[in-house]
Amino acid sequence: MVREIGEFGLLERISAISSGQAAGVVKGIGDDVAVLDVSGPEYLLATSDIQVEGVHFIRETITPYQLGRRVVAINVSDIAAMGGEPRWALVSLALPGSTEVGYVEEMYRGMSEQAAPAGISIVGGNLSRISSTVIVDLTLLGVVAPERLILRSTARAEDAILVTGSPGESRAGLELIRRPDLAPGSSSRQKLIERHLCPQPRLAEGQLLARSGKVTSMIDVSDGLAGDLFHICESSGKGAEIEAASLPISPAVSEIARAADADSLQWVLSGGEDYELLFTADPKSVSHLRKMLMDETGTSCTQIGKITAETCRVKIRLADGKSIHTSVKGWDHFNV
Repeated sequence: MVREIGEFGLLERISAISSGQAAGVVKGIGDDVAVLDVSGPEYLLATSDIQVEGVHFIRETITPYQLGRRVVAINVSDIAAMGGEPRWALVSLALPGSTEVGYVEEMYRGMSEQAAPAGISIVGGNLSRISSTVIVDLTLLGVVAPERLILRSTARAEDAILVTGSPGESRAGLELIRRPDLAPGSSSRQKLIERHLCPQPRLAEGQLLARSGKVTSMIDVSDGLAGDLFHICESSGKGAEIEAASLPISPAVSEIARAADADSLQWVLSGGEDYELLFTADPKSVSHLRKMLMDETGTSCTQIGKITAETCRVKIRLADGKSIHTSVKGWDHFNV
């Protein structure tokens, strides 16, 4: 059964069946975005992501406008992590017949308002009836110049590991949604909830990093920082060490974690759905990259560790001098 092998085991089975590398496939299964050579000056990028009611969202806690923005944003984040430019979107909806027309219109308003600033046109899709839940599936196409393409499989030993922004804020926002009575006086409450419901992809940042020519690998943080770092390590045949004291834990995350009697470090490492950029670079480039991102986008960037030669192991050095090892692959839809 699927739940016995989990999401990543199932992906391995699918990849084995579909492993024939057709002409024009630069990168197929194994990254968040397929990279296709269509005999032009740029590669074509293709990605898709789905939002299923009851799995990815609860209808009572997210407006259709927010849902529309969210489904576009999470796909844009994948394109951003490759250094690409999003262009065209196809949207497939499965809806109960009782769905209000206004609900769908608001969803598309959210999609359009998230898509337009990124240069995306919604060009088609499909509609289907379903018995009870809302399902939104978006396929996004984009382009990237071959010399600017960044994969997750090209990290090098001794590379610095960096992350944008403040991972863990989406997890804190989810906690506030789940527990409306938690930290009622927090000034960060609405910001954190918005971070979870309507994430903002780091598109300008990803393109800037790609143009710099100094980034060796990159991924967006969707499954949790530790899990997504493991994806880089697994794809690159390398390991990693993270300094827990270096992780950018925002005061807002610390505040909500304390109120929830939770570990803010765990929220940062495994919370997921932050859609920050996690990337590697030569240690000599770190100062330049941090300054460049801040000067040109206003986004902070933190060095949190380094890539090692040890294969597929992520070591987390704790503040007390101890360390823990993890081989977690990230959120698994079938093993929860």
